[in-house]
Amino acid sequence: MRRLSAALKTGLVLLLPVFGLAACSGDDEGEARAAVQSVADALMGAADGSADKALFADEPFTGTDGEMVLAEYTKIIDGMDGLVPKVSVADVDTEAETATLTWSWPVADDADPWTYDTTVDLAHTDAAWTVAWAPSVVEPSLIDGDRLEVTSEPTTRGDITGAGGAELVTARPVVRVGIDRTLVGAARAPASAKALAELVDIDVASYVKAVKGAGAKAFVEAITYRAGDVPGAVRSRIPSITGARQIDAELALAPTRDFAAPILGRVGPVTAEMVEKDPEAYQPGDVAGVSGLQARYDEQLRGTPGRIVRAVPGDQGADDRELYVQEPVAGKPLALTLDRRLQSLAERVLDGVGPASALVAIRPSDGSILAAANGAGTDGQNYATYGQFAPGSTFKSVTSLALLRAGLEPTSQVECTPTTTVNGKRFKNYSDYPSSSIGTIPLQEAIAQSCNTALINARGKVRDGDLAAAAASLGLGIDHDLGFPAYFGEVPKPSGETEAAADLIGQGKVLASPMAMATVIASVQAGRTVVPHLVGGIDVSVPAAAKPLTAAEARQLKALLRRVVTDGSGRGLADLPGGPVIAKTGTAEYADGGTVRTHAWMIAAQGDLAVAVFVQTGQSGSRTAGPLLEEFLRGAR
Repeated sequence: MRRLSAALKTGLVLLLPVFGLAACSGDDEGEARAAVQSVADALMGAADGSADKALFADEPFTGTDGEMVLAEYTKIIDGMDGLVPKVSVADVDTEAETATLTWSWPVADDADPWTYDTTVDLAHTDAAWTVAWAPSVVEPSLIDGDRLEVTSEPTTRGDITGAGGAELVTARPVVRVGIDRTLVGAARAPASAKALAELVDIDVASYVKAVKGAGAKAFVEAITYRAGDVPGAVRSRIPSITGARQIDAELALAPTRDFAAPILGRVGPVTAEMVEKDPEAYQPGDVAGVSGLQARYDEQLRGTPGRIVRAVPGDQGADDRELYVQEPVAGKPLALTLDRRLQSLAERVLDGVGPASALVAIRPSDGSILAAANGAGTDGQNYATYGQFAPGSTFKSVTSLALLRAGLEPTSQVECTPTTTVNGKRFKNYSDYPSSSIGTIPLQEAIAQSCNTALINARGKVRDGDLAAAAASLGLGIDHDLGFPAYFGEVPKPSGETEAAADLIGQGKVLASPMAMATVIASVQAGRTVVPHLVGGIDVSVPAAAKPLTAAEARQLKALLRRVVTDGSGRGLADLPGGPVIAKTGTAEYADGGTVRTHAWMIAAQGDLAVAVFVQTGQSGSRTAGPLLEEFLRGAR
């Protein structure tokens, strides 16, 4: 919706266009219509600031000064929030000397315009047709001193719901703290802003600038607290700062400040960038989704504010009159699969982890993402579903499938040597690899103990594309638009034999997110390709490029990953109550400046729950990620 130009609002007004000046002869109706049309165009032009001053060289109104008319008109429509009406000539009756104007105001988005007719009186002189001015030219009920005013009625933002319809994000009480410019003058406002910014610990310079630039009636918010979370020092000192106020309000919030925050996002005042990008949707001061799913689905969630047009009488004792009402339309809820209990559990599990960390839990039977937690070390980034890291030995789940498809059996013998070299690149096993599992061993033992060299020594069995195909069958490496930031990982074609060898153990150029690795173990548990989903109503069909798992492949994979728990690096999960657990541990080296550090991974599934845990810097999968995964599975029961 366009707003009045700065020139119009500051009194640098433009004048209405002149009527046609032809004398009354010939086609009176045509001349009269042209005259009325020029006034209609002028009324529209004055509203959007495009009227040309040169058009007012003559007087278009009957016995009335054109500049005075424009001043009155500007005053009448000044409260219409910059809306520009469409004014058209519906009828001209030269005998009755009247004309009908049809007004159409785009008051409410996605609603029919406010449309009505007004009648204007015409006069004919030897020079031209002219129009008699009155406020009723603008709206039929207006009299001298009346003006139009449009106001917005707040709507109700749609909730974000989780599993079972549980409210995850809904309107919750908050306290807005800021400077009320009606309570402090322009000279003193900067000092108050500085004192308040220091009190609530926000950037002083930017807040002082915002307060100095605000209007005399503005409330400039400094910070919003959840109800009950306002620090005692803030609450007690606010009265001592001139103009500072606390305002009780409601805001769409999750159960806690950190609950799935990087994914859900937040609601708050729109940014300058949002206003610049979509001025039709957002105006300064609006509240909207500014990040995460709140931003992506803002149009659905925010609904449509109501709009009311009133006639405000010049007589202060008279009541306003409602002329047009568009009721607010509540936002529509957004349904997610997150389980509130499991999400909260996942966040508690990661609470004490210093490095960046993430935990994702998926229900293998239908692919629902039940938890997607990010530890504090991620600094608000969404590592859980969008992180891109080498998966290390957890990727051996994929390599196992590629080898099974190449003809190996779980009992097939492979060579687990202390080291192996490929084109001058030396590969070794992790530092505490059991010496008893060195030598010629069954594939199932190599997977259970996570022998790197055994899989690299078997690389001749795997042809180009086999690894990527196996990954796709387990839900990794094929992107889908799931309606939220999701990284499914990638298994690119290796550039050479060394890189191909590294890919087999989840390094090289292989990348995955915690969500992608949870999908891999979920697919093994389900015996079919699982496509994870979080947002309701999104197509989650299995990509055609994913070759289905056979029953034999699914059975053998599950047996291989079961031995990781019973006899291998995942023995820490062996005593979990409940059904059998399948798992795979993993580490992956990465460079941090001049230092080589280790990602720690573990994936596991039990019953209808599949989980991936990632810690950016740790000792190993079993030592660092394993205890976290175990705590989650125990708590999930």
